Amino acid sequence: MNLLFLLIGYLFGSFPSGYLAGKFIKGIDIRTLGSGSTGATNVLRHIGKRAAIAVFLIDVFKGFLSIFLAKFFLLNDSWQIAIGLSTLIGHIWPIWLNWKGGKAVATGLGIFLGISWQVGLATLGVFILMITFFRIVSLASVSASLALPLIMFISFKNTSISLPFLVISLLAMTLVIWRHRENIIRLIKGQEPKIGQR
Repeated sequence: MNLLFLLIGYLFGSFPSGYLAGKFIKGIDIRTLGSGSTGATNVLRHIGKRAAIAVFLIDVFKGFLSIFLAKFFLLNDSWQIAIGLSTLIGHIWPIWLNWKGGKAVATGLGIFLGISWQVGLATLGVFILMITFFRIVSLASVSASLALPLIMFISFKNTSISLPFLVISLLAMTLVIWRHRENIIRLIKGQEPKIGQR
């Protein structure tokens, strides 16, 4: 039964919201434009703000729903992180799109909102702070991912959050940074575009 939840988590994650937005709104394959990601940032640059907001919210919901269902069916913490990871994997490598999906930021946020809304909101706060000051989505995403294990560790020390959740925060951070490796190179070179630039 628990293995079925892993499959469900993967299928939730692989729902191609950004790809569908490109096809239905502009008749394009978003994977052929910009970064090639199906995430909200690439949608923002090539489709528009409303579509990007919709994609972001759907991707957050995918992550949140997978953890919500795991908790609803009283799965233990280790199975919750396994299902969360399967959802992230589905988002990054969706079977429907030849394994080419998003960068795990919005879906990761949804997962951590499901695990601990305090941790999720604190991480979102870091993202918003960096966006406000620098207006570079990738910088905000990487900064939030780096802050996530620290935020989770503080919660781990002061609440009932268990060790498996600290582990998934480290794994999620690693995935997000790896998916942003090209962005990080551009950031170092000062070539990463700000919001509103292509």
